[in-house]
Amino acid sequence: MATIITTDYKGDGQCTLIHGPTGDTVVTDLPPDNGGKGRCFSPTDLFTASLSSCILTIMGEVAKRDGIEFVGSKIEIEKIMNENPRRVKKFILKISFATSVEKKHQKKLIKCIESCPVHKSLHPDIEMEVEIH
Repeated sequence: MATIITTDYKGDGQCTLIHGPTGDTVVTDLPPDNGGKGRCFSPTDLFTASLSSCILTIMGEVAKRDGIEFVGSKIEIEKIMNENPRRVKKFILKISFATSVEKKHQKKLIKCIESCPVHKSLHPDIEMEVEIH
């Protein structure tokens, strides 16, 4: 199924993205480390958010299927940029499972990272470090 997202450049480094199926909008801005003002998510911030939300969503679906209480689980993700060429160099994921998620279930849920379509779409040069908190 194809999804259309329309992106409209508003000037001063900002774009508005419109989700075709729902009309929801997101605004992006050029980040300060690239000469912008950083007033909201940058495009690479959305890329980062896509990875963490994809992983957490897949974990949530596996947990639901297996009767694991997953609500309250979180991922804090850090994006590290490379300067030359300018691109994402590394992601550091700090996963905090809800207190109800047993260790044996945590291992199963960590394996969900490999099932994430965003993760599968990453360039192989992008490093990823995963920590459990």
